[in-house]
Amino acid sequence: MGERLPRVNADEIIRVLKKKGFAKVDQSGSHQKWRNLDTGRQTIVAYHRGDIIRPKTFLKILEGAGISVEEFEKSRKGKT
Repeated sequence: MGERLPRVNADEIIRVLKKKGFAKVDQSGSHQKWRNLDTGRQTIVAYHRGDIIRPKTFLKILEGAGISVEEFEKSRKGKT
């Protein structure tokens, strides 16, 4: 059985993306486009202040960014 995914909101995801070198390049409604100019990776974050991001959506955001759940957790806790 897999490990539980962290329950996070868009602000926490954005904080980690910024640590990883991502910058917001566009926004359409509540959807923000974040891109890392060094790696060329891009991901979309649905921004609804305070709402917890659904697990599948969370995984899609990380997939687009090229970040593993473990790497996300380390950055979130300030270890990277």
